[in-house]
Amino acid sequence: MTFNREPASWIGLIGAIGTVLVASNVPGLNAGQWAAILALITAVIMAAVTRPIAPSVFTGIAAALFAVLAQYGLHFSDVLTGSITALILAITAVVGVRPQVTPVAGLARR
Repeated sequence: MTFNREPASWIGLIGAIGTVLVASNVPGLNAGQWAAILALITAVIMAAVTRPIAPSVFTGIAAALFAVLAQYGLHFSDVLTGSITALILAITAVVGVRPQVTPVAGLARR
Protein backbone atom coordinates (compact mmCIF):
# COMPACT_ATOMS: atom_id res chain seq x y z
CA MET A 1 0.00 0.00 0.00
CA THR A 2 1.38 3.41 -0.92
CA PHE A 3 0.42 6.75 0.58
CA ASN A 4 2.33 8.82 -1.99
CA ARG A 5 -0.58 9.36 -4.31
CA GLU A 6 -3.36 10.62 -2.06
CA PRO A 7 -2.21 10.79 1.57
CA ALA A 8 -5.15 12.99 2.60
CA SER A 9 -7.63 10.43 1.28
CA TRP A 10 -5.93 7.64 3.22
CA ILE A 11 -5.87 9.72 6.38
CA GLY A 12 -9.57 10.45 5.92
CA LEU A 13 -10.34 6.76 5.49
CA ILE A 14 -8.31 5.82 8.56
CA GLY A 15 -10.02 8.60 10.53
CA ALA A 16 -13.46 7.37 9.53
CA ILE A 17 -12.62 3.81 10.56
CA GLY A 18 -11.42 5.03 13.93
CA THR A 19 -14.54 7.12 14.39
CA VAL A 20 -16.66 4.02 13.84
CA LEU A 21 -14.58 2.18 16.45
CA VAL A 22 -15.05 5.01 18.97
CA ALA A 23 -18.80 5.14 18.26
CA SER A 24 -18.93 1.37 18.80
CA ASN A 25 -17.49 1.84 22.30
CA VAL A 26 -14.39 -0.25 21.71
CA PRO A 27 -12.71 -0.72 25.11
CA GLY A 28 -9.61 1.41 25.63
CA LEU A 29 -10.50 3.89 22.90
CA ASN A 30 -12.35 7.13 23.48
CA ALA A 31 -12.66 10.21 21.29
CA GLY A 32 -9.64 11.95 22.82
CA GLN A 33 -7.46 8.90 22.45
CA TRP A 34 -8.55 8.39 18.87
CA ALA A 35 -7.84 12.03 18.03
CA ALA A 36 -4.31 11.67 19.40
CA ILE A 37 -3.77 8.38 17.56
CA LEU A 38 -5.02 9.89 14.30
CA ALA A 39 -2.67 12.85 14.77
CA LEU A 40 0.21 10.40 15.17
CA ILE A 41 -0.83 8.42 12.09
CA THR A 42 -1.12 11.67 10.12
CA ALA A 43 2.32 12.84 11.26
CA VAL A 44 3.92 9.52 10.28
CA ILE A 45 2.29 9.51 6.84
CA MET A 46 3.29 13.11 6.20
CA ALA A 47 6.89 12.35 7.22
CA ALA A 48 6.89 9.39 4.84
CA VAL A 49 5.73 11.39 1.82
CA THR A 50 7.35 14.79 2.39
CA ARG A 51 10.39 15.40 0.19
CA PRO A 52 12.83 16.96 0.67
CA ILE A 53 13.08 15.77 4.27
CA ALA A 54 11.90 18.45 6.69
CA PRO A 55 12.82 18.36 10.39
CA SER A 56 9.46 19.78 11.40
CA VAL A 57 7.55 16.66 10.32
CA PHE A 58 9.66 14.55 12.66
CA THR A 59 9.09 16.88 15.59
CA GLY A 60 5.40 16.60 14.71
CA ILE A 61 5.66 12.83 15.13
CA ALA A 62 7.22 13.32 18.57
CA ALA A 63 4.52 15.79 19.62
CA ALA A 64 1.77 13.46 18.46
CA LEU A 65 3.39 10.51 20.22
CA PHE A 66 3.55 12.49 23.46
CA ALA A 67 -0.15 13.30 23.04
CA VAL A 68 -1.01 9.61 22.60
CA LEU A 69 1.03 8.67 25.65
CA ALA A 70 -0.65 11.41 27.68
CA GLN A 71 -4.08 10.11 26.66
CA TYR A 72 -3.13 6.76 28.15
CA GLY A 73 -1.80 8.28 31.38
CA LEU A 74 1.94 8.59 30.72
CA HIS A 75 2.99 12.21 31.12
CA PHE A 76 6.42 13.68 30.45
CA SER A 77 7.81 16.93 31.81
CA ASP A 78 8.12 19.95 29.55
CA VAL A 79 11.89 19.79 29.92
CA LEU A 80 12.06 16.16 28.75
CA THR A 81 9.64 16.83 25.90
CA GLY A 82 11.67 19.83 24.75
CA SER A 83 14.94 17.92 25.05
CA ILE A 84 13.67 15.02 22.97
CA THR A 85 12.32 17.44 20.35
CA ALA A 86 15.71 19.21 20.18
CA LEU A 87 17.44 15.85 19.78
CA ILE A 88 15.10 14.91 16.94
CA LEU A 89 15.84 18.23 15.22
CA ALA A 90 19.59 17.69 15.54
CA ILE A 91 19.43 14.11 14.25
CA THR A 92 17.19 15.11 11.35
CA ALA A 93 19.52 17.98 10.43
CA VAL A 94 22.56 15.70 10.33
CA VAL A 95 20.97 12.62 8.78
CA GLY A 96 18.16 14.07 6.68
CA VAL A 97 18.91 17.66 5.71
CA ARG A 98 22.70 17.76 5.43
CA PRO A 99 22.90 15.10 2.67
CA GLN A 100 20.39 17.13 0.63
CA VAL A 101 22.42 20.36 0.52
CA THR A 102 25.87 21.32 -0.71
CA PRO A 103 27.80 24.13 0.96
CA VAL A 104 29.01 26.97 -1.22
CA ALA A 105 32.82 26.90 -1.03
CA GLY A 106 33.27 30.44 -2.28
CA LEU A 107 31.49 32.03 0.66
CA ALA A 108 33.86 30.49 3.22
CA ARG A 109 36.89 32.27 1.73
CA ARG A 110 35.49 35.80 1.92
